[in-house]
This record gives sequence, C-alpha cells and structure tokens, in this order.
Amino acid sequence: MALRGLWLIGYEPGAHGAVLFSRRYPTVEKRAKAFNGASYVTVPEDSVFLKALLFELKLTDPDKNFVEYRDSCSRINKTSVYALPTGGGDLWPVLAFQKSGLIYVCLPLVEQSLKPRPPLISISGISQAFALLSGLLVFINSSQKNEVEMGAKVGQLPSLLMQVCPLGTPLDTDLNGLLDNIHVSTNHTQKQPIWRISTYKGKPQVNVCITEKVKSMQYDKRDVADMWQVYGAVTCKCDLEGATSNVTVSLNLPANGSPLQDILVHPCVTSLDSAILTSCSVDVMDDSAFSGPYKLPFTPPSDLFNLCYYTSQVPVPPILGFYQLKEEELQLKLTVNLKLHESVKNAFEYCEARIPFFNRGPVTHLEYKVSYGQLDVYREKSLLVWVLGQKFPKSLEISLTGTVTFGSMSKEQPIDPICTGSTAYVKLYFRIPDYTLTGCYADQHSVQVFSSGKPKISTSRELISSDYYIWNSKAPAPVVYRTLFF
Repeated sequence: MALRGLWLIGYEPGAHGAVLFSRRYPTVEKRAKAFNGASYVTVPEDSVFLKALLFELKLTDPDKNFVEYRDSCSRINKTSVYALPTGGGDLWPVLAFQKSGLIYVCLPLVEQSLKPRPPLISISGISQAFALLSGLLVFINSSQKNEVEMGAKVGQLPSLLMQVCPLGTPLDTDLNGLLDNIHVSTNHTQKQPIWRISTYKGKPQVNVCITEKVKSMQYDKRDVADMWQVYGAVTCKCDLEGATSNVTVSLNLPANGSPLQDILVHPCVTSLDSAILTSCSVDVMDDSAFSGPYKLPFTPPSDLFNLCYYTSQVPVPPILGFYQLKEEELQLKLTVNLKLHESVKNAFEYCEARIPFFNRGPVTHLEYKVSYGQLDVYREKSLLVWVLGQKFPKSLEISLTGTVTFGSMSKEQPIDPICTGSTAYVKLYFRIPDYTLTGCYADQHSVQVFSSGKPKISTSRELISSDYYIWNSKAPAPVVYRTLFF
C-alpha cells in the first residue's frame, strides 16, 4: 500500500502541458523492482512521462483523430487507469483524471508481477491512490481564485505530503485538515518523525462509532424476491498528545453475529490480517466466513475519519412489511402491516412510515384505523405519515387500514414517473441506538492506545434505515438486484 510517484500537471486546451509538481519515492521504487521482477518498468523523467500521459489522454496531436494503438475497439478503457508507453515498456497502473485545467496523477505500487496484469480490484493501492488524489483535488480547489493562490497551494504540497504520505505510504487524505499543523513549535519533549506533527493539547480521548445502514426492497410477491442490504462504517476521532501515538480498534461479533465482508480500511491502517481481506460478497462460491475479532492497528489522523467500511449478509430485514393499495371508484383503499423481527432491539430513537401519493390531487378526505401509533395527514403534499414512536407493542405487529379521497391535480402536487397508477410504496425511517444488525460492537476493552497518559475511551453504535421501501403488492414495482456498496 504505497505510491511510486505523484504528479500535478497543468493543461489548457491548445497549449502544452506542464508539470507543476512531482514527487517520487526511491524506497518504494526499490520495492517495485523486487515485486515486479522481469515485468518492472522504470518511471521515466517528467518530460517523457508528461508526453506519454498527454498522448494517452488524447490531449496531443489534435490533427490525429484516430491512433490505432490507443483508439482501436480492442482497447476500450472504462476506468481512469492507464498504461503509458515508455522506452522501457508500458508503465501501469497510472491513475489520472482531469479537473479545472489540472490533471491529477499517481502511480501505486503493485506487490506482484505485472505479467499478466492482475485485476484492479485485487490491487489495494488503487483505492488508496484514488483517495489521495481526491484529497489533493479538494485541497487545490478550495478557495482558489487566481494563479497566485494556485502557486501558493502548490508550494505547500511538499510539507503536506510529508504528513499525509511519508516515504510514499498514504496515511491520510485530508490535506486541508493538516494545513494548520505545518507551522508549529519545534520544542517537543520527544523525538518524532517530521511527517507526524501534532498540536493537540488537552485531555486525551478516543471516540469510536459504528454506524450500520440497512436498505430494503420488499414486494410480497412469489415471483419477486425481497432484497435487503447492510453496510457499515466505523468512524474515529483521536485526540492524543504527541506524534508517536498508535491505536488498535478491535471489532467484535457475538456468537450469532453476521460476518463482515468487503472490508475497506483507511490508509492510516498499518497492517491487516489476511482473513479480513479474503471475505468477499462477490465470490458466491466462497463459503469461508471470518467472524473476528477484526483488529485494525493505525496511526490516527488529527481529524475525524472513517476507519473502515464493510458490508454483511444478514438473514432477515429488521422490519417486515406488507402494503396493498386498491383503487375503488374515486377512492384508494390501503392496508399496511408491519412486523418487527423478534431478534431486533425494540428501542427506537424514532420510527415512522411515510406513505406518499404521486400524480394525484390533494387529500380531501381520509378515513383510517391504526392499531398502534398515530397518523399525520399532509393534505397539500398528498402524504400520510404514520408515527410509530419508540417501541413496537408486545406483539411486535401493527396495522393501518383506510380509504383516501383526492381532489383535482395541481402544479403543487408531487409527480413521479415511476409511481403511476397503483404503483406505490411505503418508506420507513428509523434509528436504533446502541444496536447493530450484524451484532458488531467495540467496547472500552476493544480499544488499545499506545501513548503517554490514559485516554478516555468512548464507543457507540447505531442502526439507521436507508432507502427502506415496501411496495404495493397489487401493482408492478421496480425490481432491484443485489449490488455492492463501498
């Protein structure tokens, strides 16, 4: 997980490009020679690199609309990863993208032979390189007004890269957050590397929050399978004095917990168990399941950051729903049933079901009966909001029935191209504090801090709904297949 080189290139249409900033890492280059072996291609000088890059991006030779090597149908590039032809061979994988007259480029280290070329998804440095370039883009484009400010920002890059990418290893991507740490006092009581500068003074504390979001599409149809997806993020904030602090967070699962998959970690993570990386939801033939603990040692950035992301395949959605909507003369007759799964914690911060009616007039008349909670009517918005409160009843089942009458359609009424006729949905909004659907948790004993002083450790977790739909089972509905969330 390292970079061989980083470039910032200025380019305007009709003009020659220029390398505004470049940084190479000789120690990483030695590792590239060892890993790549006979397939190793050296990084050329900036002038040669620039010419090859502009050619590959179709920014040179405007009179040549077609170059067979680059533009033939057998070589269609659907990513921002390129192979640059150089005198010693093709330099790959070079990441590059353009924004506002600048080209952001870097070359990640590939820790294996390049022949044959490995799949991009198997190269861990690809995602980290994209993250670093994205952070560089945000930094360059923040409050940039003229060439003078642009030049000033480019002049700050050497100092910033010493912190975010020391010796070619990305540790952070927030260049703006580290800008204030450049000019600090050098009177430190302990030896520290120059790329790790800390200005925090105060009571040491570490906060870890696990947030899981659940998506669901429920149809109540025999020929269409219900779908649900869980994906999580672990957010950390470490306020620690000194620059030699290290932290290890262990994510744990109970005996009946759902294993974490597709785990992506922040660049500051220093090492990972191979079992964490092999659990992938893409490979349906892979029946291996690593149930933790998932140990993540890292050197903490100074600001709030996402330590890792993950997905998981849980056996059931937290709330099962049933929705029927029938049109009878000038009225709509609706029935909604909701059931909280018995394994889910019955303690919500909030829980409500929103029932919108699109392509119709305002609600003029409503008759309804609810077994639990209360129903709010927003007549002009053609919307019903069923407020369920903070708990389901002991039966864990609730129902709503009613008939709705609408007036004449007007420009103020909501319109939706999908929800025409009887195609309609109920959308759930809820949050359950101190709970995750996978069972994933981190407590005070799960966080180890290696620094001076004893920090206060705070941990929390939560489950939040996200695009949680229950479709009318009596009408057509859009079908969603399983996808990955990174």
